[in-house]
Amino acid sequence: MRATDHRYTGEISKFNLAIRMIGHEARTGTIRNCTGFSEDRIRKIWTTYFKNTDATPVRRRRGKSPRQITPFVNSSMRQTEATVLACLFVNCGLLRVSEPKLEVTPSRLDPLTLGEQMCNAYETYCSVHPRPQLCFERAWSLYYALTREQELILARCDDCSGPYIQDRYALDYAWCPFCDIKHTQHAS
Repeated sequence: MRATDHRYTGEISKFNLAIRMIGHEARTGTIRNCTGFSEDRIRKIWTTYFKNTDATPVRRRRGKSPRQITPFVNSSMRQTEATVLACLFVNCGLLRVSEPKLEVTPSRLDPLTLGEQMCNAYETYCSVHPRPQLCFERAWSLYYALTREQELILARCDDCSGPYIQDRYALDYAWCPFCDIKHTQHAS
């Protein structure tokens, strides 16, 4: 038997996803939900491939994943980054947006594909933002806030007609963070 046999393809895909997610400092529970691996196996993968390396250290985050929505809307810069990340979710097939009200629905993906596409979206986000404000776990939190809890919504800017992340229950001035930054700079 060789590791290249067809019957090991699923296992190799799960292993590669676990490596990617550990590299993004995902929590054990998040990795377990996508790969189906046990906590012990995830710890062993981290120990084998990340613990004693000379490269940039990968921390093991502990505890529950963050669930607060405040970091996505508490400043124009963070709201901008959350909006970019949400648009990348759509581009990677994680979310579907229906016009004209910008209603967000999750795509029906198996856990492995969901994890792979989330990694793709997050890696693209990191390449666009040299110093990203949102960690990988915050990206998961944003995804769930848009799909499960629906505390965050996509709204449309009155100025530029572009989409932006908005707290469903907060006062909305109907300006996206991009236009807000632009108007703030012109007022100065």
